[in-house]
Amino acid sequence: MSDPTTQNHYVAPVETETISVDAVRVGEKPSNLWRDAWRDLRRRPLFWFAVFLAAVFVLMSFWPTLFTQVNPRVCELTYSNEGPTAGHPLGYNFQGCDIYARVVWGAQTSLAVGLIATVISAVLGLIMGAIAGFYGGWLDALLSRVGDIFFAIPYILAALVVMTVLSDYRSVWTLALAIGGFSWASTARVVRAEILRVRQADFVMASRALGLSQFKTLVTHVVPNGIAPLLVVSTLGLAAAIVAEATLSFLGVGLDGTVVSWGKDISQAQAALRVAPMSLIYPSIALTLAVLAFVSLGELIRDAIDPKARARR
Repeated sequence: MSDPTTQNHYVAPVETETISVDAVRVGEKPSNLWRDAWRDLRRRPLFWFAVFLAAVFVLMSFWPTLFTQVNPRVCELTYSNEGPTAGHPLGYNFQGCDIYARVVWGAQTSLAVGLIATVISAVLGLIMGAIAGFYGGWLDALLSRVGDIFFAIPYILAALVVMTVLSDYRSVWTLALAIGGFSWASTARVVRAEILRVRQADFVMASRALGLSQFKTLVTHVVPNGIAPLLVVSTLGLAAAIVAEATLSFLGVGLDGTVVSWGKDISQAQAALRVAPMSLIYPSIALTLAVLAFVSLGELIRDAIDPKARARR
């Protein structure tokens, strides 16, 4: 007879397989938006191709002598429309200027205008969009209406008028100010929308509860966490500014005749298009590749920082 104080326990055999779970890596850094974006970007061949193209044009812009020792402003009519020769791989244009040297040195002007105009547009858009989105109320309404006015004006048309009025003061800075000063409205819209989203976050409310002023909260917490779309817009804006410089120079209201740029070379090549089409094609190819590089970078960065876009892939 069994002892009444003891009880027998019967356990059914476990036949299911053990399911492995993700292990926690103690030494691994915590993930964030930029680390996830970099992890996504570095696996995409198109990203490295765009980086390579952009790096080549940046090197051309800052150190053109690495690519050619020929002075692009030295032209001899005796070489007019001649084909490629030793030391001159792309031949000469109708004025006897080395096409390759002008393509290389043209990158310096086009990228300088694009970079300065993009910085101006980004700074104005960030200030206007951040203030309008964070403070709201009548200030938001006022700044939004100012942005709508600038948004309704095609910035290339506005820059054309400015450069026509300031025809005696044409320079890289003047052209960049004309482009950047009228192209910030779209940037401000993007920044405002992002600031409206970020300002509702818990860490913003916590900073206000701890006694931080509105301005300090905006500068130290809201703007740093809402700046990601600005990077995308600025990268795309750089490509648009390069195109704008080429367009205005092509129309004859951009830079003066002493400056070497892709837009001016394309404009001047029209006169000899039938007899020397290469003098137009080569600067056009350089302009197209530069715009393609920065547009691709902007599109890839936009997809990388968007979790929904990563999920769709």
